[in-house]
Amino acid sequence: MKKITTAAARRKLLARVELLVFDFDGVMTDNSVIVLEDGREAAVCNRSDGLGIGMLRSAGLPMLVLSKERNPVVSARCKKLGLECRQGIDDKAAVLSAILDERGITPARAAYVGNDVNDLACLALVGAPIAVADAYPPVLRAARLVTNREGGRGAVREVCDWFLDARSVKLQ
Repeated sequence: MKKITTAAARRKLLARVELLVFDFDGVMTDNSVIVLEDGREAAVCNRSDGLGIGMLRSAGLPMLVLSKERNPVVSARCKKLGLECRQGIDDKAAVLSAILDERGITPARAAYVGNDVNDLACLALVGAPIAVADAYPPVLRAARLVTNREGGRGAVREVCDWFLDARSVKLQ
């Protein structure tokens, strides 16, 4: 996949995107899980990522989370951020394709942010495949854009800032 290396090319690609889709684990988190003694799990998320999502929502870009993870922590975080969430998805590309069809969006006008091999089919489907900096090598190769920040450490905020820039929304 040919990488985009200039801000102008990145703006051109992202300006046409009509739906931004995020994986959860490894993108909105650092791929770690906290296991409590009673077996419950927790995840650490980045507050600046949440602020970026809020600004991008205000700019009018539809977003959603598509995750294989079944733990309620995913839906709880998405609810707090006001993000649509589809979780427990084994074939994410099939679900993403169906979502695009339902919304009348061509795959070329969608972006997907992933980090692991179960994201490869979604990355191949969309026009704007994005990987976080610490993604696995096959994912990095499949992406046209790669963040400077790692998953759970501001990568989502970086992506949101890219989209805000592509829409000429000035950050304060």
